[in-house]
Amino acid sequence: MKDRLMHIRLLSRCVDISRRSREAGNTPFGCLLAGADGTVLWEQDNCEITESVCTGHAETRLMEAASNRWSKEFLWMCTLYTTVEPCAMCSGAIYWGHVGTVVYGVSEKRLAELTGDHLQNPTLDLPCREVFARGRKPIVVEGPFPELEEEVISVHKGYWS
Repeated sequence: MKDRLMHIRLLSRCVDISRRSREAGNTPFGCLLAGADGTVLWEQDNCEITESVCTGHAETRLMEAASNRWSKEFLWMCTLYTTVEPCAMCSGAIYWGHVGTVVYGVSEKRLAELTGDHLQNPTLDLPCREVFARGRKPIVVEGPFPELEEEVISVHKGYWS
């Protein structure tokens, strides 16, 4: 129960980061990296509009920064929290960056329902668990969290229309 409460608290922080991203004119996504004790080490929003920087997703940017700052051994003990399930590109960055656990609020499938055919977010129907399962690292994945769905989705309302 303690872990679940921590997950909910840190996912709610990711929603705040997503809101900040949207207010800055970027897509409404946010994530953070937490140490083994739950201490927030890094926060990242979609700092650049992904139409001009195709790898500008929050998780990819976070992994780029984290892999330059911490060792793979340290990152393996960390958890990446994100509002929406990481896409295939972000899952690859997490895999290669060597983060041991991923926790997300809503699924990529649920995001696709929100974005529809929007050109800015042509989601892939490829869950991160499947991406990680093809690799050689036992990355732990927890999500979605139904009790946070409305909170996560609220930041997306009106954005994709």
